[in-house]
Amino acid sequence: MAEAHNRDEIEEKPVRKERSPGFKLAVAVFIGALLMVPLLLVYALVYDRQSQSETARNAIAEGWGDAQIVAAPVMVIPYETENIETYEEDGVKKSRTVRVSRTLYLSPQSNDIAVDVAEEVRQKSIYQSVVYEAGVKGQARFSIPEDLARYGVDPETLKLNQAEVRFAIADPRGLGSGNTLTVNGTAADLRPGKGLAVSNGAGFFAFHDWSEGEPLALDYSYGMRGNGRLTLVPRGGTSNFAVKSSWPHPSFGGDFLPEDREISDEGFTAKYSIDNLALGQSLVQLEDIAPERDYEYGMFGGQTAETLQNSPLISLVEPVNIYSQVDRAVKYGFLFIGFTFLTFLLFDIIAGARVAAAEYLLTGFGLILFFVLLLAFAEVIGFAFAYFGASAAMIGLLSAYSAAVLGGVKRALFVGGILTGLYALLYVLLNMEAYALLVGSLLLFVALALVMYVTRKVDWSGLGHKAGTPPEQSQEADATA
Repeated sequence: MAEAHNRDEIEEKPVRKERSPGFKLAVAVFIGALLMVPLLLVYALVYDRQSQSETARNAIAEGWGDAQIVAAPVMVIPYETENIETYEEDGVKKSRTVRVSRTLYLSPQSNDIAVDVAEEVRQKSIYQSVVYEAGVKGQARFSIPEDLARYGVDPETLKLNQAEVRFAIADPRGLGSGNTLTVNGTAADLRPGKGLAVSNGAGFFAFHDWSEGEPLALDYSYGMRGNGRLTLVPRGGTSNFAVKSSWPHPSFGGDFLPEDREISDEGFTAKYSIDNLALGQSLVQLEDIAPERDYEYGMFGGQTAETLQNSPLISLVEPVNIYSQVDRAVKYGFLFIGFTFLTFLLFDIIAGARVAAAEYLLTGFGLILFFVLLLAFAEVIGFAFAYFGASAAMIGLLSAYSAAVLGGVKRALFVGGILTGLYALLYVLLNMEAYALLVGSLLLFVALALVMYVTRKVDWSGLGHKAGTPPEQSQEADATA
């Protein structure tokens, strides 16, 4: 009797039904959307660490010299001109001619510069920065244009005895000793200051009495220290640059690329030849040329660097920028969360494994923690080793957790295989760059097609099967009912 009574109680006890597949999908999507918040925080963490890295690099290079420029010398000549000035006297407007002093900026007819860059990698804590010493040797040729009057300048008013030869340099702190300048074979005394607009007035200069007005041949050499970037500023009829260095990882940019370049493990050479027709600049200027500056910005809009228009740019860059690679990896984070949650969801609605919301949440946090580990390890041991270590740790952790959540070692091994494939795919995409979008979109298409095929018979709007009852039996029971 007691057994029958207990059996009746068991039969009368309501049997809880599973949530519908559509509801489970909604829960997984909702938790995945919530996890975008910590993923964005990781994205911000990458930016913060990159900013700290830039600050550390600036500290390493502080007192050494900032990013430098190499520009052609310019002859600066004062002259007088007449202006008509209007004024009012006793209520009557009058005009008078006054003589005013102005400045003529004369660019060289030709300028040949050879730059020999010797780099050095300096390190502070886990950060490092590339600094360099550049030896600059050049030859420039000047002559007074015969058509000077076309520019509104009377050659007779030129004060050639007060002419100056001006050089531009971005950061004068980087200037070394032993700098020389000869004009037609005669040594000139270099003085600080009076640079050019291209360097915001920074530089050095020399006086030259050009009273005879004969063509000038300038030979100059100077050494300077800098870090990161070296900008070549062409000016004049023809500008020829020849740059060589033992640094094997240069980056060429700016408005002009080298006509001839060679890069090897022993270093690089680059040659430029730029005509003033390409520059759009006359040799005669009544005001100093102030080129526009194009600014580069970081992930959140912070200014990171600037380049000069109409100028080639050579950057001594690190072979691997770990922050840009981690930044790209974080952008694929939603795919990791999506594919892993999708795997759990399919086991839930097809194989009968029950996955709770908390289990989705913990798995998602584990997937996001991978990117934090990747960033932390990459700063110390490099990106490749960090990626291998962080992915191996996360695959092991989530596979072991999946064995408990999905109720089986085989299912856990399947999840581990999915994660291994995802991490391997991400590493390939990070190194492909040019074809990353093409390959990624094709793989997403294949994944979507497989999911559609596997879930083609799922009743997303149904109430699902009873707890503890396999899907097949549940469907038979529903049909009988």
